[in-house]
Amino acid sequence: MILACGCARTVRFAVTAALGTALAGFASGASAQDILLDHGSGREQATLDGARKEGQIVLYSAAIVNQALRPLSDAFMKKYPFLKMTFWRGDTEEIIAKLGAEQRANNIVADVAEGTGVGDLAVGAGLTEPFFTPQVEALPERYRDPSDRWSYTRISYFCIAYNTKLVAPADAPKSYDDLLDPRWQGKLAWRVGTASGTPLFITALRLSRGEDKALAYLHKLAQQKMINFGSGSARTLVDRVIAGEFPIALNIFAHHPLISKAKGAPVNSQLLAPVPSTAGTLVIVKGVRHPNAALLLADFILSKEGQQILADAEYFPVRSDVAPQPALASVIPERAGAPELFLSPDLLNQNTARSEKIFEELFQ
Repeated sequence: MILACGCARTVRFAVTAALGTALAGFASGASAQDILLDHGSGREQATLDGARKEGQIVLYSAAIVNQALRPLSDAFMKKYPFLKMTFWRGDTEEIIAKLGAEQRANNIVADVAEGTGVGDLAVGAGLTEPFFTPQVEALPERYRDPSDRWSYTRISYFCIAYNTKLVAPADAPKSYDDLLDPRWQGKLAWRVGTASGTPLFITALRLSRGEDKALAYLHKLAQQKMINFGSGSARTLVDRVIAGEFPIALNIFAHHPLISKAKGAPVNSQLLAPVPSTAGTLVIVKGVRHPNAALLLADFILSKEGQQILADAEYFPVRSDVAPQPALASVIPERAGAPELFLSPDLLNQNTARSEKIFEELFQ
């Protein structure tokens, strides 16, 4: 009987301890959520005080290290010397895979993730926490997420890139229909295995032309014996065009060829109307270890100071009060007099699966 009572006391103690641990975890999660969604007047000071205690921040990003990540990190730590910032660079799909692996292992390393396509993929996979930053008030209305799932950070425009030694500027395709010219058969490359590659190209066509006309066009494009390039990043494909391996590449980040052209490379950009555009997005990771520091980083990247760093790094800022580099103006649709088709993360998420299926049926 004494043994039974002792067991009962032990069981009650274990249950109480387990319940206390669960409640403590719940409180911690609720606390982090309260921090991330704070709209109060004391948010700025509370965030600073909390970040001082946290002392560090980890960012995963698809931005180029020396071009953008290092300048952002240096400026951020100069502004907030009590924080140590570390970053890891990967393509969007690599970032999502890494975040998913950390969630499964219950070993969260990243606090913030950023890149083109990161927002919709991470939110869709349940890898994020909603958050608020007052900096979104400085963004154009279409670059705001009313559900607080992500914040836009930079704009990307897409075009074709062509080798100017192999393709004369006068002969370069000026429209999607020009890509169907028999002279380009076997000479058109595009990126596969990435959401901003073939799925984005196909989605843009479907949305701009409608399903029937887009499918008719894509059946003709399939006769061009497209080159499926799946090695490396979008920048790698531009480098292959520069090297003369491919005369033309489709659905390239429009500023990449211009950056190389300015350095003397035989390459140029050509917009096709409507010009697809997307936005890089920033998310805060589910289970974030440093919520206050994560908010400070989100605020900083979206601030005029942070956006200027991205503009200086030859990215297109999302804030209308920060001007892009003049050398890149020719591929901004509004300035080029070309219609733009903005593909929000939600729009891409709704259409990517169908576009991937079309690609598999016609181009593999």
